[in-house]
Amino acid sequence: MKLLWNGELIDSKQTVISALDHGFLYGMGLFETFRTYNGRPWLLERHAARLSEGCEILGFAYMPDLDRMEAAVRRVLEANGLADGYIRWSISAGEGSLGLPTVNDYDKPNEIVYAKELSLDHPAARKGKTLRLLHVRRSTPEHGVRLKSFHYMNNIVAKGELITSGAGPLTEGLFLDSSGYAAEGIVSNVFWVKDGALFTPSPETGLLPGITRAYVLELAEGMGISIEQGLFEWKDLLNADEVFLTNSIQEIVPVTRVEDKDGHGTATGGLAAAGPLTYQLMLKYRAAAEGTGAE
Repeated sequence: MKLLWNGELIDSKQTVISALDHGFLYGMGLFETFRTYNGRPWLLERHAARLSEGCEILGFAYMPDLDRMEAAVRRVLEANGLADGYIRWSISAGEGSLGLPTVNDYDKPNEIVYAKELSLDHPAARKGKTLRLLHVRRSTPEHGVRLKSFHYMNNIVAKGELITSGAGPLTEGLFLDSSGYAAEGIVSNVFWVKDGALFTPSPETGLLPGITRAYVLELAEGMGISIEQGLFEWKDLLNADEVFLTNSIQEIVPVTRVEDKDGHGTATGGLAAAGPLTYQLMLKYRAAAEGTGAE
């Protein structure tokens, strides 16, 4: 894999990061993942804005530049022989002393841009996933609102739970927050439909406010769909007519089965595929991303 290290194109196996980089020592780093359509990064301005806000909070001397980001994406795609791809844009705090910083200022952060091949699909052919309730709870955010940071131990522990429990490959885990309310998936935000209305957990649960999550809420509002964000229990998903997941790489993924912690479950709303509202949103999202429909 070829990547961009502080603007320099190098082979990933040749990358050297300091053992004193605070991204390595303390997890002080932020990243954005997004994909391209017809070579263009989708919703880049929103990803850049979130990255900028996070850098300001953590004291990173880094300001994303949209034109430079677009050029870098084109460059890393071309270097890896990809027409379109999965992009990860990472900012690590940079080198510091051994020990916690005495000032909230990282003046030489490192920028790393990765690209890898996408598993391309189309909404009409997209397979449904199983959503399984996790034993492990969602950790509280590092900040008032969860940042998309390098701190992924909670997610990795949850993924390990799925693997050791024998969950199938098309299974996503659902975190509850410390109070027992539905929060989010391991790598996704969660939505469900009941009686024509759309529901999703509130950021109050400590979820990551996803870029795709926000865009789907805008799509639903434009369709005149009633939307409720709040504190919900697991039973609300069990009684839903439709359930779906969102993230910036997989877009909108229907959930066709919900399971408890022991793997006992049922088909979502009796459906074997995406429900009607989920499917409408899937098509609208893809059309907007490909530039064939209105945003």
